[in-house]
Amino acid sequence: REAKALLVAIQGVQSKLYLAMNSEGYLYTSEHFTPECKFKESVFENYYVTYSSMIYRQQQSGRGWYLGLNKEGEIMKGNHVKKNKPAAHFLPKPLKVAMYKEPSLHDLTEFSRSGSGTPTKSRSVSGVLNGGKSMSHNEST
Repeated sequence: REAKALLVAIQGVQSKLYLAMNSEGYLYTSEHFTPECKFKESVFENYYVTYSSMIYRQQQSGRGWYLGLNKEGEIMKGNHVKKNKPAAHFLPKPLKVAMYKEPSLHDLTEFSRSGSGTPTKSRSVSGVLNGGKSMSHNEST
């Protein structure tokens, strides 16, 4: 059973190229995002994920065209892949995401002036972004 679906684009981490499917069901890469780069990502209860073209499908039946790999790991034509077959099932790999605490206004340098004209708090923005630890000039550039 399908749990949820999203509109996604698939982009190479290093190449920055987008994966796309043409009107014949062949996959190719594109430097630019086009409608052929849009895929429907469907996540199923068994954690498998399928990707189908958002613009191409079988004309008579309306069946979607899916990304798929055969047993040898070769790319299959989208119009030859069925969503319930292992060729179309992918297991997502979680990406490492850097999580940062959003700095509050109290953490940023505060320049409320006293009568002498000197700042009352001297914590730098680069220090806040480094978890409050001070950084040398070379580390912050």
